[in-house]
Amino acid sequence: MIVVTGATGHIGNVLVKKLLRQGERVRVLVLPQEDLAPIDGLDLEVVEGDVRDLPSLHRAFQGARTVYHLAGIISISPGNEEFIYQVNVVGTRNVVEACIRCGVERLVYTSSVHAFREPPEGKVIDESCTFYTDSVRGAYDRTKAQASMEVIKGLDKGLDAVIVAPSGVLGPCDYRVSQLGHMVISFAKGNLPGYVEGAYDFVDVRDVADGMILSEKKGKSGEVYILAGERVTVEELMIMLEKITGKNPPRLKAPLWLAKAVGKVANVYYRISGAKPLITEYSADVLASNSMISCDKAIRELGYTFRPLEQSLQDSVQWFYENGHLTIQED
Repeated sequence: MIVVTGATGHIGNVLVKKLLRQGERVRVLVLPQEDLAPIDGLDLEVVEGDVRDLPSLHRAFQGARTVYHLAGIISISPGNEEFIYQVNVVGTRNVVEACIRCGVERLVYTSSVHAFREPPEGKVIDESCTFYTDSVRGAYDRTKAQASMEVIKGLDKGLDAVIVAPSGVLGPCDYRVSQLGHMVISFAKGNLPGYVEGAYDFVDVRDVADGMILSEKKGKSGEVYILAGERVTVEELMIMLEKITGKNPPRLKAPLWLAKAVGKVANVYYRISGAKPLITEYSADVLASNSMISCDKAIRELGYTFRPLEQSLQDSVQWFYENGHLTIQED
């Protein structure tokens, strides 16, 4: 039996489907009243619970061989720091304890490259970088680092665990429409007002799910594996989307200093309006950051591979059309 937390998320639902295709028995931990559309109709066992509630984890993990822990809060806007901490850090601490108590053979924890201490520009980000638990860029970075350390602490208590750290995830099956998915949809509709200078590493959600399964089967206990893809500038990303959608890219190209300034104001707007953010101070910081990310260790030790970014974008656009986020009239 394999248990997946965060199974309705972007990576989670893709992972669950891959596990089922491989013939695995899968149990998922979901919140009460959670929207199960991403996993609707799948042959799996559903258990209601919350990573903040240890007894519910004991119920979910009983008899499990492997636990994939993906449940967490992704945030690119300020605020709700205590809630993010409770879910990302305390929740992971509970998962670790429940795995040990229930005799789970292996935990695969999904961290993030944002959890690492960022080396100077020109230096490669790899697994030799330490988790930066005092990051000031945002609660997400800080709590993912702190949660990763909770997993590492569990190793001393007999836990068998591996940590995977994806870069910027995109691709199909984006039911809740991630920030990157929102950008793709806005571009295809011709509603993207502009774009920002900078660059980042983007990886297909399907490749991340494959990398997680490989880490469960081949990864060494206590090791961290970066699951990255292709580094491109935002301008190169716009050119790819123009080729795929036939839409002209926005004319406005904002320098990073302006994007950061706008991001501070946008934080307030998005908080009041409830709209999904396209740019925040945090996302501008990420695009300005060191994005020289290496997944050589995962390639070497796990046999990890990743597909071209243009293919991922093409498949994303197609999925958004097939699932009603885009219509032919907008093509």
